[in-house]
Amino acid sequence: MAKQDAGHEAAQEGRVAAMTPAARVAAAIGVLDDCFSGMPIEKALLRWSRGSRYAGSKDRAAVRDLVFGGWRRRRSAAHEGGAETGRGIMIGMLRQTETELDHIFTGQDHAPAPLSPDEAASPATRPGPAVRQDLPDWLWDRFEADIGEEAEAAAQALRDRAPVYLRVNPRRGDAHRALRSLASDGIEAVAHDEVEGALRVVSGERAITRGRAFAEGLIELQDASSQAAMLRLPLRDGQTVLDMCAGGGGKALALAGRADVAVTAHDISAARMRDIPDRAARAGVRIKVAEKLGSMTCDHVLVDAPCSGSGTWRRDPGGKWQLTPSGLADFAALQARLLDAATRHVAPGGSLSYATCSVLREENDANVAAFLSRHSGWILRDRMQRLPGQDGDGFFLARFERG
Repeated sequence: MAKQDAGHEAAQEGRVAAMTPAARVAAAIGVLDDCFSGMPIEKALLRWSRGSRYAGSKDRAAVRDLVFGGWRRRRSAAHEGGAETGRGIMIGMLRQTETELDHIFTGQDHAPAPLSPDEAASPATRPGPAVRQDLPDWLWDRFEADIGEEAEAAAQALRDRAPVYLRVNPRRGDAHRALRSLASDGIEAVAHDEVEGALRVVSGERAITRGRAFAEGLIELQDASSQAAMLRLPLRDGQTVLDMCAGGGGKALALAGRADVAVTAHDISAARMRDIPDRAARAGVRIKVAEKLGSMTCDHVLVDAPCSGSGTWRRDPGGKWQLTPSGLADFAALQARLLDAATRHVAPGGSLSYATCSVLREENDANVAAFLSRHSGWILRDRMQRLPGQDGDGFFLARFERG
């Protein structure tokens, strides 16, 4: 069925004249201007796509890549392009990739208008460090203070597209079987050097969810850093696990696949969990979905807390432009409340794990220290922090036990 769908899409694509590179840039300019007006990036792309029936799947993918690339590099590209507009960003992005601007900005056949003399000139000033790192000034200050000498590498990683990682589901097979199955669907992947069961997709990522390995539950989309964190939780057959902020259930699936444990998924929004039963069935694991926890206690409680997402901003670049100091403080306060609430659901002799996809101390180590000061009977047993890079996203994990 997947091959038939792919063939049908290819046939449809053949009946649609592909947009020129210049027309794709023009489309990206319009989408970026919608983002500047306050529209979320996904909504802006959907609006363009619905109004551009002439665009084939390759055109939509190309425009999406241009838009996300431009929004990730919003400050540096706007500096290079001379204006914080969609047009300025695309001029700057093309300069950064050493693309010949005169071949794009022709004003012909749906191409953007020719460059003005000011636009054709190189920037008169050198960008400051926050501009070069594509972060708001206050956030670059936090990165330097919180990450130190690794701040620049982390910020630079957030300027580029994130690598795609898959988690091999041990209930369905091993990495060798997964690699063979992916290859049969035209998807090339390689094993992660450090994280067992993690595969980095080299090519063909857009076909993953149409492939046999995904349909059979052999693989799931999950970043390598998140996988590494879940592998650190000590699990034994027969234990109970609560994923207290489960969302779509990715981490609950990873834990259920590791051992014969009873996993319960909970989230304040029941709608976020609606796909968990189907995902669990495909993976061959059992996950109970609980809208209310009551007095439930479990051997392991995971609080994968809502956060700034600063370790994953290359996937959601709008986050770094929307976050404010007060918003960051609000996240930290919410995280503290969730940790306090989670202690009530840890069974005697059990453990509590706290995770974020943030690189910022206020959400990570500062919250850990504050938790320990409020709860003297708890001890920090494990800590992991990974920064964004080719090996995965930014991720933080702390595990506590009662003393």
